[in-house]
Amino acid sequence: MIYRFFHAFFNLLFRTLFGYSISGKNHLPPRGPFIICANHTSWFDPPLAGCIIPAKNKVHFMAKEELFHIRFLGWIIKKMGAFPVRRSTADRKAIRQALRILEEGGVVGLFPEGTRIKTGELGKPLQGAALIAMKSQKPVVPVAIKWPPGPFKRIRVAIGAPVVFQGSGKGSLEEISAQIMEEIRKQWVSLTP
Repeated sequence: MIYRFFHAFFNLLFRTLFGYSISGKNHLPPRGPFIICANHTSWFDPPLAGCIIPAKNKVHFMAKEELFHIRFLGWIIKKMGAFPVRRSTADRKAIRQALRILEEGGVVGLFPEGTRIKTGELGKPLQGAALIAMKSQKPVVPVAIKWPPGPFKRIRVAIGAPVVFQGSGKGSLEEISAQIMEEIRKQWVSLTP
């Protein structure tokens, strides 16, 4: 109920202030389990990435632990299905939570860069998304988001075809991390005018 309310609210907000165009929507699986992997340049990337997917497919975002300590915000994002991750560590609890959601047929939202990239460009990936993709063997849907320089200009989103990544070991994690970012980069390039 709360998820559907905020899904509708942010949809209206984004459409009113910016409008947004989505290419590749046909690549979205009709239902979970799958992983959304998107670039991260704005505080509003999680609700926007959630809005591109129908509300029936609730997206559970991995979010930095500090956000859950902000009283009202922490309550909202928890109700929205987000779960905390301790950054700069291999947070096994967060990884187990993501794998459990996927095993139950859910949708997990991840930002492979691990933090907002304030230059507005793509950053280097951390290995968390690769680890979850590899352990779960669930499809990764790459998403690129380009925000306009100001309001009343269109947000552009590109969705790529789902990819399943296989491998084992540290070398594979590095390779898969790079491959996930490369899939996002392909979508990013497609948004360049």
